[in-house]
Amino acid sequence: MDFAHSHETTAMRILVAGGAGYIGSLVVAELSKLGHEVVVVDNLSRGHARAVLAEIPLHVGDVGDEAFLNAVFAQYQFDAVMHFCALSLVGESVQKPLEYYQNNVGKGLTLLQTMKEHGVRYLIFSSTAAIFGEPEIVPIPEDAPKKPTNPYGRSKLIFEEVLEDCERAWGLRSACLRYFNAAGATPELGEDHQPETHLIPLVLDVAAGRRPSITVFGNDYPTPDGTCIRDYIHVVDLARAHVLALNALLERDASLRYNLGNGKGFSVLEVIRTAERVTGRIIPFEIGPRRAGDPAVLVASSERIQTELGWKPQYPELADIIASAWEWRQAHPDGYGDGHR
Repeated sequence: MDFAHSHETTAMRILVAGGAGYIGSLVVAELSKLGHEVVVVDNLSRGHARAVLAEIPLHVGDVGDEAFLNAVFAQYQFDAVMHFCALSLVGESVQKPLEYYQNNVGKGLTLLQTMKEHGVRYLIFSSTAAIFGEPEIVPIPEDAPKKPTNPYGRSKLIFEEVLEDCERAWGLRSACLRYFNAAGATPELGEDHQPETHLIPLVLDVAAGRRPSITVFGNDYPTPDGTCIRDYIHVVDLARAHVLALNALLERDASLRYNLGNGKGFSVLEVIRTAERVTGRIIPFEIGPRRAGDPAVLVASSERIQTELGWKPQYPELADIIASAWEWRQAHPDGYGDGHR
């Protein structure tokens, strides 16, 4: 059965928390395209008002603000919530653990409490494959040991465990989607972080002449070319997975846990060389020392979601992912810019 089309006629009202962010905004666009009524809340600390479609209600405020959230929930009768509000930089989480637990766990509790008070039982949670830490098996299956190696991964794992407790206590149903690196863009929506830490946009910054070169952290790993291998999924494929998970959650009325990956992963040098081919520009790089705690290979298995929900990446090729990001970058050289929609 193709879940992607099974609920298109049943329009739902969905709150997307963090819907002005990179992944959240793409999910909002996908939900809207399928005829759902979408409402966005975002504090715009890392999101962009212009990333939210003009016709979508955007309430600017924090999910940790109980009064704000209650007012939004009172205004609309939501069928489900999608939760993308997270601080997500591994290095920053090591430097600022309290900030990460406060944001990723503490504020999430306020969202759950508000859902409970307003009788909303369905939550799609944007989790992370970082909950597994250094994997023993690659690609990483859902039942792999969960041993996160940094506060970011731990904060997401704690929240997943909170969701299980809420299911036992009051029947919350949740779908947790774990993945590593979202990448790529659509013609309208792309990646605009300040500061940027993700490899593909950094490499494209070099291609665009905005940075002189890129640093490759270590070239002595036990991989074919000595550089780390990472999982990259096109953000449109991620958006589709979130919608499929929502449909399945409602249809089965049972909680779901899925890892999302491209199945093989790409090395840092592969990303650089592919970006050179896509952009037609030389991308200078230098080899730096390894970063502490960087595993050689991080790739998630998506076998379970492919088998159960029929999800399959439509854009598995690295060149296609990079080309879409490059096109968006050229059309939006300053990202979303500042200002209102």
